[in-house]
Amino acid sequence: MSKTKNIDRTRAQESTNAIEKLYISMRHLFSRGFYKPMGISGEALRKSLLLLRPEIYGSIAEERTELDGLIYVIERLPEGIEECQFINLTADEGYKNSHFEAIIPPKRRRNCYRIDKDQMNIEITRGRSEIYDILTHLTFLFVESHKIQERVSLNEGEDFIREWKYLEDVVLHQKTISEKEKEVLIVHLGNILGRTYEEVSGLCQIFSSEENPLKFFNLIYWLGKLAINEVFKNKKRTITFSSVLIEEIGHHIYGEIWANDIKKVLKENILLERPIHIISANMHSVLNSIYAQGALQEEAKNYKGFELYQLLSNSDSKPLQKKVKDYASENGLIYVKDTSGTNINVQIIDTDKINFNVSPFKKENSIEENAVIIVMDYAFGEQAFETMDELLKPYGNKKDKIHLDVKSVSIMGKAGILEGGKGDIMIPSAHIFEGTAGNYPFENELSKEDLEGFGVQVFDGSMISVLGTSLQNKDLLKFFHDSTWNVIGLEMEGAHYQKAIQSASKIRGNISENVKVRYAYYASDNPLETGATLASGGLGMTGVTPTYAITQRILEQIL
Repeated sequence: MSKTKNIDRTRAQESTNAIEKLYISMRHLFSRGFYKPMGISGEALRKSLLLLRPEIYGSIAEERTELDGLIYVIERLPEGIEECQFINLTADEGYKNSHFEAIIPPKRRRNCYRIDKDQMNIEITRGRSEIYDILTHLTFLFVESHKIQERVSLNEGEDFIREWKYLEDVVLHQKTISEKEKEVLIVHLGNILGRTYEEVSGLCQIFSSEENPLKFFNLIYWLGKLAINEVFKNKKRTITFSSVLIEEIGHHIYGEIWANDIKKVLKENILLERPIHIISANMHSVLNSIYAQGALQEEAKNYKGFELYQLLSNSDSKPLQKKVKDYASENGLIYVKDTSGTNINVQIIDTDKINFNVSPFKKENSIEENAVIIVMDYAFGEQAFETMDELLKPYGNKKDKIHLDVKSVSIMGKAGILEGGKGDIMIPSAHIFEGTAGNYPFENELSKEDLEGFGVQVFDGSMISVLGTSLQNKDLLKFFHDSTWNVIGLEMEGAHYQKAIQSASKIRGNISENVKVRYAYYASDNPLETGATLASGGLGMTGVTPTYAITQRILEQIL
């Protein structure tokens, strides 16, 4: 009888297993209705995250506090969440009509409400991906808080190190401190976090604001304080899911309202039965590409090529941006602000009303079409299926329903690149859905050759649609890149969009089966490079060239 072989699992296999466990654990906890992240119920989630050690969370598995990951997470969670023992994830349950003031995180559009000193409510209107995103971020935050607790506690919580007492005195009494006292506090904070003076000082500047110059000190104190309360006073932090959220999730409640709002505007403006081109992109690139030259004719003489768009991308160009928006409104653009809760705003462009004499585009491909362009802001993960699926459905009841004449769907997005660097372009030929065997090959109307000549590198191949921004590590990504999957990048929406387009065109007959699809992504980060993950900061001006290069090619093919 042959001996059983002991097969060593690779880090990539362990990581795949950890992601699967994370996914199952989160769905289980959601169905359960509540859990304690640092208790027994949250153990599977914690262990899986520590086994995976996502690149974006850096040194989560080490004793020292992870600083870049902390910045990334705090920018995506509501201010003051570190002070709250109870975090409640809800649907849109009418808080906007109450006296509670909405808190919107700087890098995620979601409404959050501080109910009292101990409770934060977070509205979930963008589907399961938003829940996975929040739960992984909170797990990271709580793991880091327990590192602080372990470094400052003495004698089973009977006493604390002097650096902690000094920090507590400043935070609780909201003391005004001199620059010298602040530097002393930074030294103490370095000891608490296991980090250098320079690292802590840099972070204090990043977090500091005019209203709250000591924000970083408050953050670290309350993270540590709540962990101390958990360990020594048994005051466990608890995450709860409201019953309305549990009932609503996955039923396209918000997507259906959103899609019907758009179709209603199309009908009111007699555009519903015209040929339609859908573009998923940001809210400025299509607008500026079509209208900036006509709106800013003087500036256009001095700024050639993409220089005009760089000018408009400056934070101090608000008056010029307004000029472009006003001009666009007079020349065929209708802005549909979202009221459904999806947080996806929309622009509807009637190409008949564009003045092509002062536009960089010529109306050649759609002379007879009188086409309408619908530009929808970025969806988030699984929300891409919900919104696209609803948008492609016919409008009206059974008797007088109108099928949309959708000619093309174009997706431009940000993605992590596995070869190349920030600002480079990826042209996918298929989307692979992470954690499943699901794969979606398609005929991309955009090719690698279309995007060459703009001064950035262009790659083509498969893209992987991941479950969340924070659920990858180098080993797993290296496997996808080096194996026959030939993955060039990772993003969160591609497979979901393609699933909706395929079912609408090939199975349900909601739109023509000859609908053209275009996918192109520009690189926001390279998770295989140390210091080049999403936690290392945004693209800045590097993003202007790839964004407008892709937009230009999409519009050229449409017009």
